[in-house]
Amino acid sequence: MKKSVLGSLVLAMLFAFTSCGEKKSEEIVIGGIFPLSGNVAVYGVECKNGIDLAIEEINAAGGINGKKVVLISEDDEGNPDKTVNAYQKLTSKDKVKLIIGSLTSGCTQAITNRAQAQKVVQIAPAATAPAITDAGDYIFRACYTDPFQGKVGGKFAIETLNAKNAAILYDAGNDYSVGLTENFESAFTAAGGTIVAKEAYTTDDKDFNAQLTKIKSASPDVVYLPDYYNVVALIAKQLRVQGIDTPIVGADGWDGILGNAGDEVLNGFYSNHYAVDSTSPAVQNFVQAFNKKYQKNPNSFAALGYDCVYLLKDAIVKAGSAEAAAVKVALEATNGDYVTGHLTFDANHNPVKSAVMLEIVKSDEGSLTTVYKTTVNP
Repeated sequence: MKKSVLGSLVLAMLFAFTSCGEKKSEEIVIGGIFPLSGNVAVYGVECKNGIDLAIEEINAAGGINGKKVVLISEDDEGNPDKTVNAYQKLTSKDKVKLIIGSLTSGCTQAITNRAQAQKVVQIAPAATAPAITDAGDYIFRACYTDPFQGKVGGKFAIETLNAKNAAILYDAGNDYSVGLTENFESAFTAAGGTIVAKEAYTTDDKDFNAQLTKIKSASPDVVYLPDYYNVVALIAKQLRVQGIDTPIVGADGWDGILGNAGDEVLNGFYSNHYAVDSTSPAVQNFVQAFNKKYQKNPNSFAALGYDCVYLLKDAIVKAGSAEAAAVKVALEATNGDYVTGHLTFDANHNPVKSAVMLEIVKSDEGSLTTVYKTTVNP
């Protein structure tokens, strides 16, 4: 009797273990690390929205190779230390081998060496610092790099705005801002322009009037503001109050500014990963689906998150497996059309694709919106 009971218990345990394993094998689990709270939460929330939409679409169509896709997401609050904690939880507890995240360059770079060492495929949706992919061949990014979009800004100021003299106001303690500044300056001067003022501030500054007074006295044709939307909104207001009415130019960190600024950002232009008003079928299908789900237009972080999921999907289908090593090899051979453009990867796993310049304008209803201005190719 005891043997029978013991045998039944063993069989039950084996069945439970096997069933759990089978259930797990029927799913493709993707880890996500995003700033869902904190100063740059708008980036993380929108990126996750794009990812959730892509996963919903894929699962509705039967999943990937017949397997349901599941996202396990963690909030790093835009803090690199918390990014590391999130990574350790996803890889140790959840056994994740495919990760999308994080969003900012500092947070993303906090885990690239770990991902490489543990052979975890990491795709950075929006981390533009050049060093991100230096960690090794398991690290990819879906966005272009700071050098490229800094040069895009400089080229745009010269060729489209016909600027001859530029001023730069940047955050000396922010790698993103510094990298953009260096590359804008090199592109602008290489094309014959002159930097007439270059002023710096620190990350927590709120008053920029001293720097703006110097910029105003230099009479620039354009002012380059390479920072995130919340800081740019503060600077733009003080800049216009000082009577500086020249065009202002920035980069993808401006995405999110429409709901956080007023008319002071008109005559503003920034480089971005896609244009919501593009006539591309891929873009319009995405915009319509996003609008239906969230009742608003998707920003570039939503588009990049969405693309990250489809990049992984295509790689898993091509590899016939969700194993990290196979996915890595398949990702390297990517050559396809996505919402943010036609994409291939170079030898360093950085995407080769174009950038767009957007202009901030007022809609017919009186609210701020963006319109496509021009495309700049790599």
